[in-house]
Amino acid sequence: PAYDVGVRLGNRLLIEPSLDLTGPLTADGQLSYRLNALVRREDYFRDFDEAITRSFISPVLRWNISDRTDLTIRLEYTDERRPDDNGLVALGNSVANIPFDRNLGEPGDFAESEILRVGYDFEHRFSDNWRVRNGFRYTDSNVFTFGAFTGFGPLNETTGDLNRIFRLLDQRSDTYELQTNIVGDFNTGTIAHRVLLGLDLFRRDSSELFLTDPFPAPINIFAPVYGATPNTLFLVDDRDTRQEGLGIYLQDQVALAENLRLLLGIRYESVQQETTINPNAFNPNTSTSRQDDEAFTPRVGIVYRPIEPVSLYASYAESFIPNRAADAQGVPLEPERGQQFEVGVRAELLGGRLVANLALFDLTKQNVATPDPNNLLAQIAIGEQRSQGIELDIAGEILPGWNIIANYAYTSAEITESNDINSPVGNRLAGAPEHNFNLWTTYSIQSGSLEGLGFGLGFNYVGERLGDNANSFRLDDYFLTNAAISYERDNWQAALNFRNLFNVNYIEASAGTGRFFNIYPGEGFTVIGSFSIEF
Repeated sequence: PAYDVGVRLGNRLLIEPSLDLTGPLTADGQLSYRLNALVRREDYFRDFDEAITRSFISPVLRWNISDRTDLTIRLEYTDERRPDDNGLVALGNSVANIPFDRNLGEPGDFAESEILRVGYDFEHRFSDNWRVRNGFRYTDSNVFTFGAFTGFGPLNETTGDLNRIFRLLDQRSDTYELQTNIVGDFNTGTIAHRVLLGLDLFRRDSSELFLTDPFPAPINIFAPVYGATPNTLFLVDDRDTRQEGLGIYLQDQVALAENLRLLLGIRYESVQQETTINPNAFNPNTSTSRQDDEAFTPRVGIVYRPIEPVSLYASYAESFIPNRAADAQGVPLEPERGQQFEVGVRAELLGGRLVANLALFDLTKQNVATPDPNNLLAQIAIGEQRSQGIELDIAGEILPGWNIIANYAYTSAEITESNDINSPVGNRLAGAPEHNFNLWTTYSIQSGSLEGLGFGLGFNYVGERLGDNANSFRLDDYFLTNAAISYERDNWQAALNFRNLFNVNYIEASAGTGRFFNIYPGEGFTVIGSFSIEF
């Protein structure tokens, strides 16, 4: 049995009590449980009246039916409400020079989501070498959004007047996933095999309602005046989608020698998608479209260890992901397909306490869905995009009590084929920095009267990025500093975490969906204190 109770407090009136309980339910320990729960309330860092509230609970029940058979049943429920933030806008070739906490919607805009997940994991071990696993998940998701949508545009770059439309979006889905696989270890002569054979099924039923006031509700980005409300909301999109899929896969991990491993895998996937466009305010007709797709996707990998602490590896894999998006006629987009190649070296240093990994990668994707600039309700497939680069990761313990996690990535990401005149071939992908560096290091005093006192320091650097696939504006690079102080003694611990220590203004992300929305500033200086006790 273990019981952990904690609380987090922050500078934007954050309060988050939580608990983590676990233990046996029967004397023999065959039946046990774990319960995680929290509630959260925090003011948003931009100018909205709506706060962030979240409730979460997740009970887990585990039954050791026998020494060879286990059953775990899981439930997870989340209820969250937060501002509906559509971000900032671009002006000229950069983000508009306005306060980054400025709200270009309305103060009361909100989004709420309610998600329920239930499922189980079952495993039976026939022997030490063979076992069967079966799992099931059901997810019920409801997302409701209401607010002044800033993505309507256009923006008068001289006066600062931005057109907006009010919209209500109601999205619901029920998803069922079932997976069964068999794992077995055996030898053929001197060659060892670990074989995985499996089958998975899924079905997703989703519905989406989009209502809007077609009359613009303008706002001035330099001197906003709030208080606009919708006149009448018209139903402009009502669609139901059913997506069903079947996957069959086979994989073999082969030990060709003590220092040489090979992985071979193949997956077959078949997906059917049917979309029904129901009558709306502008179209009295019902239309149904269906799309059937299938693919074989291979994967292969090899690891060679020339000396004990060093491994050389290479891998190739393909992907196949059905597109839930549809074009302006309601026809589902072709599935997204991808190919990834990677080579690298991994080294265990300082007796295995520190691990370093250096990788070269090449990733290509086709049919990536992006918003249609001529239709707010539709999407188009961009054609092909490619990312190439190098990544270095280091993690572990340098000295007793001194730990480090660091990584650097150089990425060249560009559009290599295009079906969209707004995303021409050769343009850089929106939001993808060429240079990205992160470091977090901590030291904890190991002995003496200050034993358990710890300090942390970290840095994040993200290079300049393009804001959209048209490359019409740029996002500046940024450098953040983070720090922490912690103290741990016996069965309790306390900490202070500081993020963005110098209150840097920066753009954290751009969804690449245009100049008028989804350009998101990052949080300013944030301090969070936490305390937890275990008994």
